[in-house]
Amino acid sequence: MRILLFTGKGGVGKTTLAAATAASLAARGRKTLVVSTDPAHSLGDAFATALTGEPSEVDTALHAAQIDSRALVDDAWAELRGQLRGLLAGAGIDALDAEELTVVPGVDELLALTEVRRLAEAGPWENVVVDCGPTAETLRLLSLPEAVAGYLGRLRGLGRLSGLGRSVRRFATHLAGLRTLLTDPSVTTVRLVLTPERLVVAETRRTLTSLALRGIAVDGLIVNRLMPAPGRMPGSAAAWLRARRAQQDAVLTELTSSGLERALRRVEHRAVEPVGLPALLEIAGELYGTEDPLARSARPVAPLLSVSETEGGHELRVGVPLTRSAKVDLARVGDDLAITVDGFRRLIALPELLRPCRITGAEADSAGLVVQLEPAGGA
Repeated sequence: MRILLFTGKGGVGKTTLAAATAASLAARGRKTLVVSTDPAHSLGDAFATALTGEPSEVDTALHAAQIDSRALVDDAWAELRGQLRGLLAGAGIDALDAEELTVVPGVDELLALTEVRRLAEAGPWENVVVDCGPTAETLRLLSLPEAVAGYLGRLRGLGRLSGLGRSVRRFATHLAGLRTLLTDPSVTTVRLVLTPERLVVAETRRTLTSLALRGIAVDGLIVNRLMPAPGRMPGSAAAWLRARRAQQDAVLTELTSSGLERALRRVEHRAVEPVGLPALLEIAGELYGTEDPLARSARPVAPLLSVSETEGGHELRVGVPLTRSAKVDLARVGDDLAITVDGFRRLIALPELLRPCRITGAEADSAGLVVQLEPAGGA
């Protein structure tokens, strides 16, 4: 089974492209589920059909669902939280402290991610396409299994409480499973949608870096709403189109100069909003042609490590894409290398060969970081 997550800055058309991709996969005879975790819930609008939290048939081999994370909180977490509060209070924990300990940050997004996993495993799907929320919400969603693990550390200290230690361990095991699912590039990849505008491209670059630091693979970028080239047509409207397309091409040139050309697919802007299966399949035809929609058009941007020897020690390359203005900080934390890029931090386990070494310098380029290390006793 393949899981493909679509995300991008709000308003770039990710829902339409996720729906088009799912429709294309189903048209090829593959049993496909497309799920929306976006609070805006426009997936049903794209298909021109009403959707619920359970998969419903849209077409042969194609099912769709919209996850209501707030309803999941009301139905599932409220009861669990009440049980946890009772355990804490029964163990003599102050009522206010118990209340604080049972407020898990981002629990609605976490339950939405859990629901995606449940739906993916419950049906006969060969492919699951997920229409995620805007970029910031998606990054929070994908980081939750790791972030909530830190929260659980507070509860592990209460493991002596009857039944609580086992509950925490089960929850931790569940989070570990989600983390494994997200970071296995043979199963889960992200496809980023953008429009050819400088602000959107800048956010896309930051998203690439953030996903890489989280160990989540990106398999392609889709440039949406590219203005059609009017050629030599006369008139002010054609002149406006030429100027707008020239501006978009300039932005794309900047993007491709950073080595992302192979990752890009393009879709032209349409005069009429694409709604319904025929319109979505038309977009899919422009987007993928005769190619497999799940073809991996880009090298993974997960933090791949490679080590080479130098005259005085070793160089460690970390495959994290960076922008020219990125603020990077490196530090050793035990046997890990802590990398912080524009506020996003990730610990990467150092290869055993490098653990006795100290960092002596670092350089950055569009392909990532090159860290110089020397034996701890070196000059």
